[in-house]
Amino acid sequence: MPSISQRLDNFTESVIREMTRVSDGCGAINLSQGFPDFDPPAELVKAAKTALDAGFHQYAVTWGSPRFRKALAEKQRRWMGIDLDPDANIVVTCGSTEAMMTAMMTVCNPGDKVIVFSPFYENYGADTILTGAVPIYVPLTPPDFNFDPAELRRAFEQGAKALVLCNPSNPTGKVFTREELTLISELAIEFDAFVITDEVYEHIVYEPNEHIYIASLPGMFERTLSCSSLSKTYAITGWRLGYVIASEKVIGGAKKVHDFLTVGAAAPLQEAAVTALGFPDEYYEKLQRQYTELRDVFLHYLDQVGLPYTRPQGAYYVLVDISDFNAEDDTRFCRWLAQEIGVAAVPGSSFFHEPVNHLIRFHFAKRKETLHAAGERLLRLKRG
Repeated sequence: MPSISQRLDNFTESVIREMTRVSDGCGAINLSQGFPDFDPPAELVKAAKTALDAGFHQYAVTWGSPRFRKALAEKQRRWMGIDLDPDANIVVTCGSTEAMMTAMMTVCNPGDKVIVFSPFYENYGADTILTGAVPIYVPLTPPDFNFDPAELRRAFEQGAKALVLCNPSNPTGKVFTREELTLISELAIEFDAFVITDEVYEHIVYEPNEHIYIASLPGMFERTLSCSSLSKTYAITGWRLGYVIASEKVIGGAKKVHDFLTVGAAAPLQEAAVTALGFPDEYYEKLQRQYTELRDVFLHYLDQVGLPYTRPQGAYYVLVDISDFNAEDDTRFCRWLAQEIGVAAVPGSSFFHEPVNHLIRFHFAKRKETLHAAGERLLRLKRG
């Protein structure tokens, strides 16, 4: 029997999805994998039913149905402040997971170096390896998860072809400031590198923080591949609708990669999602208020338990310090937490290149009653 690809030896299956299986197996409240337990907007669900009845059952245009791309271009034009051509600047993908892989394969050759901030969403390391690229990890230093400009410069000096930027960040909840983004953009321009963004939490940002699209900064649109999805903004993680926004030349390459990766995203769901892309600004204001309230509910329980954490600036995750439990193995701790306390989290070591095992990640994209139930269980951890 021949051996399988050696590159698969360099990463594991998803730890996040594994913790969901652990949670399901023991009946824990799943605060590990980041999906909500509430429904999408009713108008969106109705639009999906209408699309199915209207006969959208066959392939859409490979890189996205015209109506979807037009609606997306109009919506992102408002938020990004960039004039987008739906035909020249957009590829619709099967979720942001495919968007990131498409972006990586579009701009990187085997052996190219890619800068990844650590901690990072687990897919980024796998994306570079599957592309044949070589990751260069630059640490984000807790508790604020800032980077050292000199260390980032040294990473670019190694000949990096691209940098991966998750903003707002999973798992840290960090929102990069304009000053930080300006520094990154200046280095990308100086060293002639691309920036690949993951901006799926672009509309989940807590005051007084502000999400700034790095593609909107001077000189950056031509070298930025902006990846995102509708999953988090509209509570439809199972619909798998993502996209890449970039210059016409880059999108020309991305279309080819996407075509042979997945052919196309689901046609009826693209048709339905046009409804969501037309939501007014009030929808996004309400979304921000909703998640701010959910964040505060969950953090209140962490305060009661006495668990140290980094206050999220965006996204819907919180990194919690479990040092007081003297747990040498964060994965074992998370399994114990799910089985004995009844709340599932993700071991922080799965996000770090560095040997970090004193942090775990919870998410709070749940109904308030779910968070209250989880919080009451976590109170069992309170000492003294």
